[in-house]
Amino acid sequence: KMVLFIFVALLILSTASCELSCGYHSCNQGEADKLNVHIVPHTHDDVGWLKTVDQYYYGANSSIAWAGVQYILDTVVQQLSVDPTRRFIYVEVAFFSRWWREQNTEVQQEVKRLVQEGRLEFILGGWSMNDEAATHYNAIIDQMTLGLRFLNDTFGPCARPRVAWQIDPFGHSREQASLFAQMGFDGLFFGRLDYQDKETREMKLKMEEIWRGSQSLHHPEADLFTGLNENGYNPPAGFCFDAYCKDDPIMDDPTLEDNNVKQKVDDFISAAHKQAKHFRTNHIMMTMGSDFQYSNAKAWFKNLDKLMKYVNSAVRYKNSDTEWSVKSDDFFPYADAPHQFWTGYFTSRPGLKGYVRESNKYLQVCNQLETVAHLRSGMKSNLRTSKSNVLREYLRAAMGVAQHHDAVSGTSKQHVANDYAKRLYIDVISSVITEGSSNLTFCDYMNITLCDFTQNSNRFTAVVYNPLARAVSKYIRIPVDCTPSYIFVVIELLVPVSEATESVRRNRGNANCELVFLAKLPALGYNSFSVIPPISCIFVDLIEKYKSSATNKRLFTPKGKVVNPSDDITISNEVFRDETILTTKEMNFCHVNFNRNSGLMDSIFGYFLSSIYFERYIIFKSPTGAYIFRPNSSTPFHCSNDGKVKLSVLTGSNPLVQEVYQKFSDWAYQVVRLYKGIKHIEVEWTVGPIPVKDQWGKEVISRYETNIDSNGYFYTDANGREVLERKKNYRPTWKLNQTEPVAGNYYPVNSRIYIRDAHVQLTVLTDRSQGGSSLSSGALELMVHRRLLGEDSKGVAEPLNETGQFGDGLITRGKHWLLLDTVTSSAKQHRLLGEEAFMSPLVMFGGATPPALQSFIVNPLPPNIHLLTLATTNSGELLVRLEH
Repeated sequence: KMVLFIFVALLILSTASCELSCGYHSCNQGEADKLNVHIVPHTHDDVGWLKTVDQYYYGANSSIAWAGVQYILDTVVQQLSVDPTRRFIYVEVAFFSRWWREQNTEVQQEVKRLVQEGRLEFILGGWSMNDEAATHYNAIIDQMTLGLRFLNDTFGPCARPRVAWQIDPFGHSREQASLFAQMGFDGLFFGRLDYQDKETREMKLKMEEIWRGSQSLHHPEADLFTGLNENGYNPPAGFCFDAYCKDDPIMDDPTLEDNNVKQKVDDFISAAHKQAKHFRTNHIMMTMGSDFQYSNAKAWFKNLDKLMKYVNSAVRYKNSDTEWSVKSDDFFPYADAPHQFWTGYFTSRPGLKGYVRESNKYLQVCNQLETVAHLRSGMKSNLRTSKSNVLREYLRAAMGVAQHHDAVSGTSKQHVANDYAKRLYIDVISSVITEGSSNLTFCDYMNITLCDFTQNSNRFTAVVYNPLARAVSKYIRIPVDCTPSYIFVVIELLVPVSEATESVRRNRGNANCELVFLAKLPALGYNSFSVIPPISCIFVDLIEKYKSSATNKRLFTPKGKVVNPSDDITISNEVFRDETILTTKEMNFCHVNFNRNSGLMDSIFGYFLSSIYFERYIIFKSPTGAYIFRPNSSTPFHCSNDGKVKLSVLTGSNPLVQEVYQKFSDWAYQVVRLYKGIKHIEVEWTVGPIPVKDQWGKEVISRYETNIDSNGYFYTDANGREVLERKKNYRPTWKLNQTEPVAGNYYPVNSRIYIRDAHVQLTVLTDRSQGGSSLSSGALELMVHRRLLGEDSKGVAEPLNETGQFGDGLITRGKHWLLLDTVTSSAKQHRLLGEEAFMSPLVMFGGATPPALQSFIVNPLPPNIHLLTLATTNSGELLVRLEH
C-alpha cells in the first residue's frame, strides 16, 4: 500500500535540470511509494468576457460580476511573503504587467524574490490564454512572444514558463501543441474535452499522453506531454475556499461542536481516490482556484495549509504505470453534453474575426517598416522611447488581448466585443499614421468602397505595399467618383459600384465606381501608381468605352435583372480557356463547369434556423448561442423566399475582371469574380442585416457542391498552418455517438478547407476564421454569419444579436477564394494563395509622388520560404522568423 501525500506543487514535469534555485529545484518532487496529490493554487483571469479588460482589472461594473484582478495579485503576493511553503501560479501577463507597473520598488523587489525562489511561478506566459479555434498561428506566436519577452526582461530565466496552461479554451488544436513543443515547453495541461472522449480516457487510463503535434516535423520535435485536468480547472466539490464560494472552511478547533476535520479529510481522500483511478502514475493534480478567485488569498492558503496537515497521514494506494499513449489528431469539436457542440463560436461575431485578422496584417507591416527605419539609422535609434515604437507596443498589446479565448472567439458580451474592436481600431490607426507615413492617408472602409480621399480627389497617388518577401501581382480596387474621368498609368477598368455595396455602406460616400488595376509589387516593398485628370483634350470615359466594347449581348446592368432559367450567362478567362466557364444553373445558383474531369459546382447561399428555448414552451432544451451550434433542421433554407436569384453580369471583350452579381434577398448578396490571368475564382459575400422579425435566429452558410467523390472525407487547416483529415461522423481515437448530424461535424477553418478524390481537389480559402464541414459527398460549406435570439446558458447571459452601427443588424462582408486543381498540384497553389490572402497588400494614398518602386530586401525569398516575422525588439535586436 502507498501513503497518500499531498503538497502545494509547482507545475514542473521533469527533474533533469536543477541548475537554478528556482524552477525544478524549488519543487517538491514527491515520494515514489506514495500517491502524490499536487495541490495547484491558481486563478483564471479572463482578459475580457462579461466585463472589459479594464473593468476586470479594476473591479468595476460589479453589477455584472465581481472581479478585480489587482486585488487578487495584491493579496496573493502578501500571503506568499508570510509563509515560505506557499506556492502560486499565474498566467495572464496582460494583467500582471499592468499590475507590475503600478507597484513601488519595495513590492517589485519582493515579487522578484518570490520568482527567484520558485514560489510565484508563471505558466504559459502569453499575453493572454489564446483561443485555439479562431486564431492564426502568426498571431499566437506574437502574443506568446509579447508575454514571454516581458517576463524575461523583468525577471530573467527564473520566470521562464515550463508548462503551457490552456484550461478554458473550447477545444484544442494540434498546431497549438506543435507550437508549444517548438517553444520548448515541457508539457501542456487543459480542462475541456468532449464528454464522450473523457469517459473513454478515464476508463482506459489515458488522461495523460504524448501529443504528436505535427506530421511534418521529425519526432520528438513536436511531441508534448499533455495532461487533462479531472475537474476542468476547478477544485474538487466541497473544497472551494474563496470568499465567494459556499463551501465550509476547515474548522479544526477540537472544542467546537462543528469541527469538520474528519469529514473534510474523508471527502478529500475520496475525491483523490476517484481521480487516481483514471491515471496511470502515483501523481495526480488538483487545481485549487477558479475564475477570478483569490481576491482574499488568506482564506485560500489558510485552509489549504490545514488540508495538507490533516490529510498527509491517511493511507491509500495507487499503482504506477509510465507507458503513455500517443495522439496525433486534435480535440475538435468539443461537446459537453449530447446536443451541445461548441461549434457555433467558430463563426460568432464574423466582423470582429475579420477585423482581428486584418489588424494582424497592419501589425506585421508596422513591424517591418519600423525595422527598415531602424536599419537605415545604423541601428542607433532609441526604440524604447521612440513614438513609433510606443504606438507599436500598444498595437501588440491590443492584438495580444484580441487572441484571448473570449475575444476573437466571439464569446464575450456585446459591450466587451465593442471594447476589443475599439482597442484595435485606435491602436491600428495610431500605429499606421506615424512620423514615417504622416503624408499618406489610410482608408479603413475600403472593403465597402468608402474612401473620402480618393472619391473627392481628381489627382492622387496610390502607394501599395507588399509585406511578403516575394514579388506578387495583385488586383487593386479603389473607390472613385466616375463623374470626372481619369487617365491611369497602367491598364485599368472602372467598375460601377454594385447594389450590395450601396446597401452595405448606407448612403455613406459618393463613390459610384471602383478603379480596378493590376499592381506588380516588389518583394517586401512598395510601388506607387498615379491617378491624374485628363490632359488637354484627351477624354476617356472608361465605363462607356467598356460597354461599347462588349461583343456579346450580356451588357452590364448596374441594378441587375431577373434571369430566366434558359439564359446563358457565361464568364471565362484565358487561363482556364475552354476548361472553365461560369454560368447560371436553373433559376437560382451559380454553376461552374471546370472541365470534364471535375464536373460541376453549384454555389449556394442558405441558412439554418437556430434551436431556441422559450419559457412558454420548449422547442429545444439545448438552444443555439454564442458557443453552441444546434440547428433546428439538418436541411438549410434558401436565402431567397421564392427560390429565385436576381442576377446581373459584368463581362465583355478581354476585360480585367468579369463579375456575376447574385442577389438572393435584400440581406444576402454574392459576387463571383474572375480576374484576367488568375487561376482562382473570388467569391465576395455580403450578409446582413439578418432578419429576425419572425423570432427565429439564423445561421447563414455558403455551400459549394461538386461531383467530386469525396466519400465523407474533407480537410481543414489548423490555425492556418498544417492540415488535418476529417471524416463525417467519426473521431480517430474514440467511438462517436453522433447526436447532432450538422453541428457535430463542424470544424474550425482558419484559412482553408478542401475535398478531393483520386484526381481533383477543390480548395476554398477564407479571409477569417469560420466553421466549416462537408455534410455530403462533393460538398463544402462554411458558416459566414450568425444572428441569434436565444442564449445557450454557457455564461454570457445574452443572445448573440449584433445589431450593428445602425441598430437593425450587423452587415458583414468577406471573401472566399476557390481553387480547383489536381491533387498533386493543389498544395503549392493554396499555400501561396493563402499567404497572399493573409498578408495582402496595404494600400495608402497621398498627393505627392514617392519613388515608383522600392524593395527593402536585396534578394526575394523563394516561394517555399515565408518571412513570418521581421521586427525589432525594444533593445534594438532584430527578430527574424523564417518558415518552410
